[in-house]
Amino acid sequence: MPNRIIKWIDHRFPLTSFVKHELTGYPTPRNLSYLWNFGFLAGFVLMLQVATGIFLAMHYKADIALSFDSIQHIMRNVNYGWLLRYMHSTGASAFFLVIYIHMARTLYYGSFRAPRELLWWTGQGLLLLLMATAFMGYLLPWGQMSFWGATVITNLFQATPFYGDQVVIWLRGDYTVGDATLSRFFALHYLFPFLIIGAVVIHLVALHSVKSSNPSGIDLAAKDNIPFHPYFTAKDFYGLGIFLIVFSVFVFFMPNSLIEPANNIPANPMQTPKHIVPEWYFLPFYAILRSVPNMVGGVVAMGLSVMLFAFMPFLDRSRTPGGGRYRPVYRIQFYLFLLVILVLGWVGYVPPTDLTIIIGQVATLLYFGSFFFVPFISKAEERWLMKRGLPAEVTALIESETLEIAKRKLNPRRRKGEVA
Repeated sequence: MPNRIIKWIDHRFPLTSFVKHELTGYPTPRNLSYLWNFGFLAGFVLMLQVATGIFLAMHYKADIALSFDSIQHIMRNVNYGWLLRYMHSTGASAFFLVIYIHMARTLYYGSFRAPRELLWWTGQGLLLLLMATAFMGYLLPWGQMSFWGATVITNLFQATPFYGDQVVIWLRGDYTVGDATLSRFFALHYLFPFLIIGAVVIHLVALHSVKSSNPSGIDLAAKDNIPFHPYFTAKDFYGLGIFLIVFSVFVFFMPNSLIEPANNIPANPMQTPKHIVPEWYFLPFYAILRSVPNMVGGVVAMGLSVMLFAFMPFLDRSRTPGGGRYRPVYRIQFYLFLLVILVLGWVGYVPPTDLTIIIGQVATLLYFGSFFFVPFISKAEERWLMKRGLPAEVTALIESETLEIAKRKLNPRRRKGEVA
């Protein structure tokens, strides 16, 4: 009976061929490590957030007089409401952790380079959508940290040239963060995950067009690829099992460790918390904002700190594939960059003092310097590596790329014909 149904569908829609081409039979490099699991985990957490968010929205009230109490109602009176709320709040942190590891893997192995620039940029667009969704969702509990965090962040839009005040009022729907702000943030927080799903589809189309990268950085021959199923589905589900164990520990044993204590107090516009901090996944960018004395400069620096990742395909001028695998200088630079991000996260979390301000400013300079020096260091490192010697397959790939570029320069008509 199931085979007859599938045949009936295949006669009207290419279901079997689509699943085979895009999922089960998708050719995958055989040397992928477990670091390639995090793309699958990101998709899983996205579905988890959408599912729990829909059920939470059924009981949530987007009203400043009722929103905080509606959260308490979900926690205390709705069957398994506490589980839905903790899965959703913990899932937000898990989502960013998975995405950041996914980005770190891409940076380490240089998977953002040609021909995968569009794949990298669609991922950057996904990150911006995720940040916007998380920021708007953070206001919904209407606790102290939610209210004051939204007040601080929306105030930053006053830095918009000429129309700063109007932009802030447009975002809030009022002169202060209030009922109109809560209503529109709830509506957009509900909408954006579906936009993210659409962006994920675009991301996957870009991925399947250029195929997956691998730790070597060298596009493997067809004979070295294997079907995605069952080899990598088994690998992904093993990683999912490990993830669910860790995720369950937080959900069932320490769910409040990822919720700021001040957010368990109803929002009070007349009482400012001693230290306003965003969620942990925004702390490095918040530290960069605080490190610049001028508000406009701080907003520009914070925006650039996110957008600079999109320029990595142009900044990294080395032709050596594999990223940090074959490039020791790049590997050291990568680990130092991670250390700078951790320092910025700590600076963003602690109350500002003379010492932490200086540390934050130094870390901010190092953060931007990491991007600024990439073109010079990558080219110098490539020359050093060529003199020192690389594996034969890496040298062959570099020579073939150089030869292809030379041919295109000598014969521009051929290049136009290929594009056409």
